Amino acid sequence: MELNYRGKHILAPMVRVGTLPFRLLAAQYGADIMYGEELIDHKVIRCTRQVNDLLGTIDFVEKGTGEVIFRTCELERQCVVFQIGTSNATRALNASQIVCQDVAAIDVNMGCPKSFSLSGGMGAALLTRPEIIHDILTTLKRNLSIPVTCKIRLLRKPQETIEVVRRIEKTGVSAIAVHGRKVADRPKDPAQWEAIADVVSVLSIPVIANGDVFEYSDFQRMKDATGASSVMVARGACWNASIFRPEGKLHWENVKRDYLLKCILWDNDLKTTKHSLKEMIMHHSCLELLEGKSVNKCHSLADLADMYGERKFYDYVQQNRHVAAKNIAALTKSIWNMAFPWSISMAAF
Repeated sequence: MELNYRGKHILAPMVRVGTLPFRLLAAQYGADIMYGEELIDHKVIRCTRQVNDLLGTIDFVEKGTGEVIFRTCELERQCVVFQIGTSNATRALNASQIVCQDVAAIDVNMGCPKSFSLSGGMGAALLTRPEIIHDILTTLKRNLSIPVTCKIRLLRKPQETIEVVRRIEKTGVSAIAVHGRKVADRPKDPAQWEAIADVVSVLSIPVIANGDVFEYSDFQRMKDATGASSVMVARGACWNASIFRPEGKLHWENVKRDYLLKCILWDNDLKTTKHSLKEMIMHHSCLELLEGKSVNKCHSLADLADMYGERKFYDYVQQNRHVAAKNIAALTKSIWNMAFPWSISMAAF
């Protein structure tokens, strides 16, 4: 089933945030499509695909280091997008072919303004190299059976942006995500929704609007203002993933707990777990207070479980994971009911 990019609320790709637990957290709260964090083609090519029977996941493990750079599972198979950082069509294809059977779509990052991406000819650097854009996207479209999309930023002049998106559309991509800021803009600079509307007006494929969505009501406001097919949220979700709830956001303390329990359940790495927790704390409180300092001192998921009073849950998962390794669905449901007794439906997450 091909991914539908119309009328969707989408979790944006975010470095060190868009891991499996956070993606499933967003899905639990109502996200329709979840992007993973950008991964560079060179690193993906060094990976092997491994079935993790203990967790019920597919892990992409870097040779030599043993690092799991991407973890996914059947629960998100129809709605997870793998975003790749690349400047070369052959590498992009090689990397995409490693993961394509386990994700719903491939997205090419053409909007990252960081110096690492720009110096490597990736991210927003591609926007001034239309011939490379064409080569990458047509190569992926020609060789993959899943949707191919890209995410861009605005160029310096409106007409430059229009020219680029028209060329992108001709490659046959399924959708274009547009972040309403230019490369030189900072997060504090307002997103230019009117510039996204200009893009929408010249394209026939779905446009995903991104920039300055901080409340659930902003999804519709941005859709109305831009005419975009779908809306994507980054920081608003990073600070409180329950932004996807039509009923309104939950208190961030509850969201933080939900996130930690998912990290324990899916054995998330400590570095990204702490990063996302600290992003929430920095926005709603302060890292220099006791909680922030305590998170920094944690050396394992067990330490975090102790700190947040979830040791019972942690021990339950560890004790039952081996027993239920052949039936991860049953274990997940059992743990879900233990962790979220108030939930109406597990919804497979």
